[in-house]
Amino acid sequence: MNSLTAQTYDVANLRSDFVKTYGGNADDVLLYSSPARINIIGEHIDYNGGLVFPAAINRYLYVALRKRKDSKIVYNDLRFPGRYEFSTEDNFAFDKKNDYANYLNGILSQLKEKGYKFDRGFEILMVSNIPAGGGISSSSALECGFAYAVSDAFGFNIDRVEIAKLGQMSEHNFMNVNCGIMDQFIISVGKKNTAVALDCNTLKYEYAPLELGDYRFVVMNTNKQRRLADSKYNERRSECEAALKLLQDGGVKLSALCELSSDEWEKNKALVGGETLQKRVRHCVSENQRVKDAVAALKDGNLEKLGVLLNQSHESLCKDYEVTGIELDTLAHCAQKQKGCLGARMTGAGFGGCAIALVHKDCIEDFVENVQKEYSAAIGYKAGFFACESGDGVRKIE
Repeated sequence: MNSLTAQTYDVANLRSDFVKTYGGNADDVLLYSSPARINIIGEHIDYNGGLVFPAAINRYLYVALRKRKDSKIVYNDLRFPGRYEFSTEDNFAFDKKNDYANYLNGILSQLKEKGYKFDRGFEILMVSNIPAGGGISSSSALECGFAYAVSDAFGFNIDRVEIAKLGQMSEHNFMNVNCGIMDQFIISVGKKNTAVALDCNTLKYEYAPLELGDYRFVVMNTNKQRRLADSKYNERRSECEAALKLLQDGGVKLSALCELSSDEWEKNKALVGGETLQKRVRHCVSENQRVKDAVAALKDGNLEKLGVLLNQSHESLCKDYEVTGIELDTLAHCAQKQKGCLGARMTGAGFGGCAIALVHKDCIEDFVENVQKEYSAAIGYKAGFFACESGDGVRKIE
């Protein structure tokens, strides 16, 4: 099977690998895991007051930590080159040459700002089974896994929602990336066999059962660099803001587009001039309803309904929000017609990145072969694939 999957690593070996790296006693080494994530449905509406519906998946980054007797901080990773040394006394600042260590130092900088103090240094060894650059949030897994590890090891007892906020603030204030909070949130609060319906503005959330039975989510990576994603993202936000202002100026009382029901939108859409702005609002309103319908479908154990919603979401993102492109459309449309596939859609910012499909486990091998063949013929290079199940959020491995 063509696969995006990273080499698998058995976490049972991490303590012994830690001792090989640092020496000393394995008994003092603490182990933690942090998952990747997918967003099942709810795309491009988080900044319009809508809901997202992510799940943690069973691809993990592992963090091994041991306290030192001095103030030194040491980072190592089994797969990424570079040993990095710092001190608990440092004023941490972003430095390109520090590579992955910047994600860890970003967390430490936010902890220091909040007044948390380290009475000694520590050593870290990490390894990941999350495909890097696979569009399933390996960087947020790194941030939240590390934040949870140091919080637990040093007795800070930071709750899971605050762990998510730490990850986001590290991105904003240290990495200079103005990201949302969905990735960090689901990685922090996720539970196996559940997905989370999250309002990214209020951080109100609800668990929904994610009992997939014989089905698995297959992540499909276009392997295309997303050159357009940032500029088009800003363009879509501006269009939504313009449409919102037209509705407000027309007397509709709302603070975000997703506050509109379908009926309310139909009554007031004449206030939004121009086909383009109307399409943007239609996506926001319909996608938010699809999230609610997906939660209801999973509570009823209706995977077929979920599959229909996935297909509808992709169609809306393609036709009304116009953020897909030929690569994502090829993956989704080819996936949708395969035996054993209940539904498929793009996920993420669009214009490249990933799509997901809900596929019967007995059909996955043929599914990948068939979609790969059609994608390669249409696009000229291969996509990447891996199947996954739901997983637990950040946790200590006993």
